[in-house]
Amino acid sequence: MQIEVVKSKIHRVKCTGADLNYIGSITIDEDLMDAANIIRGEKVQIVNNNNGERLETYAIPGPRASGEITLNGAAARKVTTGDVLILITYARMDIEAAKSFNPSLVFPNEANNLLN
Repeated sequence: MQIEVVKSKIHRVKCTGADLNYIGSITIDEDLMDAANIIRGEKVQIVNNNNGERLETYAIPGPRASGEITLNGAAARKVTTGDVLILITYARMDIEAAKSFNPSLVFPNEANNLLN
């Protein structure tokens, strides 16, 4: 049997932008992506602490050390700049492997979204 578990989490980052006219996705500072073990094109769940919205899209890297967290395309309608977000990815694995798996959890500086 396989189950789905949290693979990565970037906890409490501020939305830095919302670009309705972009083709879609979420732009994430590449330093944050590396720290959380998230790759380009990976499916990401976005949880908005300000309004309760939950949505899924895919990750694209933003400039390193920029703190950028921008929702693009239709997802831009679900956020406001400054909203506090949690970004989560998941992985499927055998239940026995899941019991000892340790997800990548990242807690950036809430003021600027940068790694401390």
